[in-house]
Amino acid sequence: MEYVYASLLIHKAGKDVTEDSLKKVLEAAGIQVDEIRVKATVAALKNINIDEVLKSATALQAAPTVAAAPQAKAEEAPKPAEKKEEEKEEKEEEAAEGLGALFG
Repeated sequence: MEYVYASLLIHKAGKDVTEDSLKKVLEAAGIQVDEIRVKATVAALKNINIDEVLKSATALQAAPTVAAAPQAKAEEAPKPAEKKEEEKEEKEEEAAEGLGALFG
């Protein structure tokens, strides 16, 4: 998990998450660096927009408070626009789950 935290810290600082920058942050925190995990983390984050993942994670946290709507509406058939939204949310969730599986 510390590799993900270090990556987020580097991203928050406006820097690119590279093997070298990740190693430096981990070493500065007193963590023994595992080269394989560094390479895997950088490779996993290469094609991920961290800002979008964080935005979708924040939206997912807010969803349960909105979900307290009456059950009668849940029985209605979803409209085409709702289906597209659900598909988009599923894809975002799958992307976030794939990243989490690397560091489980």
